Amino acid sequence: MKRLKWVAPFLLAFLFIAGCSVGTTNDSYTKVKESGVLVVGTEGTYKPFSYHDEKTNALTGFDVEVAREVGKRLGLKVQFKEIPWDGMLTSLSSKKIDMVANQVGIKPERQKKFDFSIPYTVSYAQIVVKNDNQTIHSIKDVKGKKAGQTTTSNYGKMAQDAGATIVPYEDMMSAMRDVAAGRIDLSMNDRLAIAQMMKQTHLPLKTVGEQVEKSSSALAFPKDSKKLVDEVNKALEDMKKDGTLAKISKKYFGMDVSK
Repeated sequence: MKRLKWVAPFLLAFLFIAGCSVGTTNDSYTKVKESGVLVVGTEGTYKPFSYHDEKTNALTGFDVEVAREVGKRLGLKVQFKEIPWDGMLTSLSSKKIDMVANQVGIKPERQKKFDFSIPYTVSYAQIVVKNDNQTIHSIKDVKGKKAGQTTTSNYGKMAQDAGATIVPYEDMMSAMRDVAAGRIDLSMNDRLAIAQMMKQTHLPLKTVGEQVEKSSSALAFPKDSKKLVDEVNKALEDMKKDGTLAKISKKYFGMDVSK
């Protein structure tokens, strides 16, 4: 009897730990299904992907609409949290948010820390300089120049790898304004975001060089979110098959950027 008194607590503890381990990869999915809410991180300052409508101030954009449609197909209400880019993946790591919809490039170093959906955007990087700049013509010319970038972005790493000195910014538009003002030499970003920005802001800027480094962007999740990722992937696949993803894409870009 004395032996049983010692064994029982250890047996209960083992069963509890084992039970927790079994559900590890489903925790994110279970959480959102039980709450009925998918908490999505996005910038809200990255036009045309995630921004506020000038007339209504409502959050909108390509990534915002994609996330809303995914949530709808999963039977979930989507709640957006606007977070500067450099804090977004940290918020994802600490599980303050369930998913990021903000053109997150799929990179090996990120795949070690996060789970990713299938890609929903394919694009390229491009260099922007002031319209009277005569010294930067390609990626080879950025060495020793000041590049305004969000420090943890793909584009910041590209500029740094090319030898540029990184000047940190919280968002693309702040960097582009300083390029136009001559405070920094250049900024690199997504060609689609740049095209939209230049069309609407009329800043004294120009693009230079070839579009570089084809990149695929996906929705990002905390590590070990397999069940949630699987369900989101089903929704994205259905959106591709029934034309919804192409429709959202053409609304913002005039073409299908999902392939």
